[in-house]
Formats: sequence, C-alpha cells, structure tokens
Amino acid sequence: MNFEERINAELKTAMLAKDEASVRGLRAIKQSILMAKTSGAATMSAEDEIKMLQKLVKQRKESVEIYQQQNRPDLAKPELEEISVIEKFLPKQMDEAEIRSELKRIIAEAGASSPQDMGKVMGAASKFFAGKADNKIVSGLVKELLAGN
Repeated sequence: MNFEERINAELKTAMLAKDEASVRGLRAIKQSILMAKTSGAATMSAEDEIKMLQKLVKQRKESVEIYQQQNRPDLAKPELEEISVIEKFLPKQMDEAEIRSELKRIIAEAGASSPQDMGKVMGAASKFFAGKADNKIVSGLVKELLAGN
C-alpha cells in the first residue's frame, strides 16, 4: 500500500468514525498529494512525502502561533488537532539531546570551529536530520555549539 492509498484508507476510517479532526488533517494531506500530482509529479518519493508533511505541519504551527498571539484559542485548537494527525505519518522526531550529540559529531567531522563555519555544518546537518528534526531547532543548536567552541 503506497502513501496515497494509506491516506485514503485512513480517511475512509476517520469518516466512518466521524472523527472530524482526523478527517480535516487527512484531507489536507490528500489535497497536498493531489496538488503535487497536478504539478507534474507522477510519483512522490519518500523524501518528497516527508517534505510535504513537514510543510503542512509548519504551516499549521505558524497559524497556531498567530492565533495564540491574537488570543484566539478557538482557532488554534483545530490547527493543533490537525498537527497531531499529520505528525502520525512523519518519522519519529529526535529530541534535543540526540540532536546535540549528532551535531557535535557533524561539527567534528566538518572541522568547524567558529560561527563562520555554520554553512558548512548546516549543509551536512540538514541532510542528516531530514525528516527527523526541525531545522529551526538544528540551526539554533549549531549556532550555540559553534559559539561555544
């Protein structure tokens, strides 16, 4: 069962269970798949699927941030529900301690010693952490580790 078939099966199950949050999240994923298909991509690689899901989560997190700034928990709640549905299809995210230890290894391999080497480290780190960690967190930790060296 490929990714799209899995989403359709989950969507059908959620609709039968009348689980509105899951239906919204799964429909958002299905819409992104359809948009990718219409843009010319006949098939999506696993990396493309992860990038698409990360983009959906990022959009919703940004919306939640705005809603919370505007003191609108009623609008933030559905976005948070959709995030939890979409994240089920993403690989397990690494915690900060795991990211930090891997970054130390990447920094040592790259021979980086100052904040000027950030580009070199981020290039290797973004490939290594693709789908496993938020780039914002990785970037912040790289800055911190290079400043401390």
